[in-house]
Amino acid sequence: MEHTDMTVGDLIDRLSTHDRSTPLRLGMNPFFPMAHRLEQVVQAVDETGQCVVYLAEGRDADTQLGHLPHEVAVALAWQTPVQAPPRRPRRRVGGE
Repeated sequence: MEHTDMTVGDLIDRLSTHDRSTPLRLGMNPFFPMAHRLEQVVQAVDETGQCVVYLAEGRDADTQLGHLPHEVAVALAWQTPVQAPPRRPRRRVGGE
């Protein structure tokens, strides 16, 4: 399967539909989805000589914000929309 890289223009187009003051997060690791705070944008040249822009998380301990919200993981097709069934009340001794 061939992958097509998202370009800076594609990212700008997608972000332009959102309020500029909205915090930007990075969802990582589809098998254990976590949310990360973005801190840096770095431009470099890759091994093929192509210019590439990297989005990077910060280095602080609070950069990883915790689990990615379930609805985001579903939207990314990293998880199925099925939730565990609600828990039933526990039975008590004596049948109460």
